[in-house]
Amino acid sequence: MNLVIVESPTKSRTISKFLDKNFSIRASVGHIRDLPKSNKDAVDIKGGFIPHYEINEDKKEIIEELKNSAKKADDIYLATDPDREGEAIAWHLAEVLDLDKLKVKSGKFKVKRIVFHEITKEAIKDAFAHPREIDMKLVKAQEARRVLDRLFGYDLSGLIWKKVRYGLSAGRVQSPALRILAEREREINSFKSEVYYIITADVFGNNKDVFKVTCEEEPREKQAAENILKKGRSGSWFVKNVTESEVKRSPRPPFTTSTLQQAASSRLGFSPSRTMSMAQKLYEQGFITYMRTDSVIIASSAQTQILGLIEKTYGKQYLEPRIYKTKSKSAQEAHEAIRPTNIERENTGFTEEQKKLYRLIRERTIASQMADAKLFRTKVTTNTREGGIPDFSANGSRVVFDGWLACDIRARGEDVELPKIDINESLTLKNIVSDEKHTEPPSRYTEAGLIKELEKRGIGRPSTYASIIKTLYDRKYTIREGRAMKPTDTGEVVSSFLEKNFMNYINDTFTAEMENELDEIAEGKREYIKTLREFYEPFHKDVRSKENIEKLTNLGPVSTKWKCPECQGPMIFKLGKSGKFMSCENYPKCKGARRIDGSVVEPNKPLGTDSETGLPIFVLDGRFGPYVQLGENPTAGGKNHPKPKRASIPKGKDPATVSQEEALKYLSLPRILGSHPETGKDIVANIGRFGPYIMHDGDFRSLKKGDDVYSIELPRALEILKEEKKIGRRKLKS
Repeated sequence: MNLVIVESPTKSRTISKFLDKNFSIRASVGHIRDLPKSNKDAVDIKGGFIPHYEINEDKKEIIEELKNSAKKADDIYLATDPDREGEAIAWHLAEVLDLDKLKVKSGKFKVKRIVFHEITKEAIKDAFAHPREIDMKLVKAQEARRVLDRLFGYDLSGLIWKKVRYGLSAGRVQSPALRILAEREREINSFKSEVYYIITADVFGNNKDVFKVTCEEEPREKQAAENILKKGRSGSWFVKNVTESEVKRSPRPPFTTSTLQQAASSRLGFSPSRTMSMAQKLYEQGFITYMRTDSVIIASSAQTQILGLIEKTYGKQYLEPRIYKTKSKSAQEAHEAIRPTNIERENTGFTEEQKKLYRLIRERTIASQMADAKLFRTKVTTNTREGGIPDFSANGSRVVFDGWLACDIRARGEDVELPKIDINESLTLKNIVSDEKHTEPPSRYTEAGLIKELEKRGIGRPSTYASIIKTLYDRKYTIREGRAMKPTDTGEVVSSFLEKNFMNYINDTFTAEMENELDEIAEGKREYIKTLREFYEPFHKDVRSKENIEKLTNLGPVSTKWKCPECQGPMIFKLGKSGKFMSCENYPKCKGARRIDGSVVEPNKPLGTDSETGLPIFVLDGRFGPYVQLGENPTAGGKNHPKPKRASIPKGKDPATVSQEEALKYLSLPRILGSHPETGKDIVANIGRFGPYIMHDGDFRSLKKGDDVYSIELPRALEILKEEKKIGRRKLKS
């Protein structure tokens, strides 16, 4: 029996279609171990930046199953994804399962690493025919990135907690991305709008077809615009010039990870993380090639199939075989671009969103091998015979051969045809008007725009863009405003702090150079320890040197328009849990405060009183979100006073609408339902990170649909505990 280990149960099911009964296919369900969340002992810096990994709690059962399967196997194939992350997962599996020791002990098998960039019968067959060893250079590159990000984030985040506000964070790539958004926001805020005038005229020639011409200059003074209008109305208009030309529009290369995220954002409105999640599913189902790639190359066999489809569907004149070259130095040319595994498959996916993304990928792939579109463009230039005004012109275009636009219709645009007209032909002025406009500030970045900017600057890698953007939202450093990303007050404060104190570590040059060094580790051109030491020693020293800087509490004075509501004194801006607010300059002596809109912040008032204890009930906001509290907080010096009982407010519930009855219900958790008849230990009902559950002697079980954590009783809890424990979606399948 041969054992094949992949990451995903879906991938496992797809591969099983192409292998016989001699193969058992199992899934690790992603990473099986990682650095501990606490940085203590996570990385042995003095020992050579050695990471100390911990097995993920939810993977212990999976690991035991894999170990048992490995003992029975003749050959073991590690078929994780074909990138650094996949290579690292393969290595972790080999380490945790003790595959080398098992080999020595049994003498039955050899551990083999296989990779494939698409899940098709041919690709799977080829992968098994060409196994290799685990590439330790790729493993070290992934490990270096993980350790580097941990050290960077831990040191800087700790300083930000002390100097700005608890719970904030910094990241090696996250912070430069935030800086780009903050810089653009400052440009917008400092922008001074200017008036300009767009002047248009409606004219017609001998054929009486009216068309619009626009002044090629945009005067900034009203008087200048009035002069053009005056002379235009009194002048004799004519055709000064007509230029006609045929231009070509070439198709774009097939998708890379980055361009797929951009196109899915602009055309489908999908976020990068949503796009990558759906692309992952399409890959695991065998519908597209691997979706994490920098390459624009298409395999020759696939190209032949695409060309055959184009000839059959559109005709020979639409064919133009193309070989694209990747501009990125770090691109992995062994990979292919993102394309359908079977180009004949027009529409596929398990959900409508998956189908939309698949169609986008397919259209782009087909279009990339089609002939140029040919457009006929016309420019008509007009003026008055008397002169004294700028030229007015009109532009028209029409498609004379659609080429690749026949496949990608949305890229075509509209034809704009101008009437047939001759040079020096007299024109009749029908109307001429001036429209006052104001210059606009630069636009905020959309998610697609930010990805494009990060790629252009060499910050991060395409496979990380989705997680970077998600982190910015999760940290509340940015919000969506329409389709744009707008930095929050918190985001702007954090970015300003980092720019002021650590600009040399969050600038474009440093970040891009660090990415290149990590790539060189993957290529075997740089040493792991040397690279990390050269970064960390000066970085750690710089962070330590900032330990004595003043805490960032004062964000600047407030307009004299606003006075402290308590003492009528001056106010300053500060950063709170919900962003900027106005605080009395004399805090903590005076605790007067206002919101940004000027409204007064009232001190917390109790929601009511618990009839059993006589204690007040409060609705409060903490670092982990809104919560209810029974009793007052201990006063200064009251360390021996018991902490008040607290309970989180469920997600989706508006804290402002919480009633006293609801607050007491939340505070009833955790509930002891009774003792287990066999062990005598308590069975407890509670709500955790993943929803409501019951717990007995370290055994956690999620509640079923229809079960209520606030009303479930002991008999029902015992029924749930008797059921066979499942891993849910993570349950392994052969």
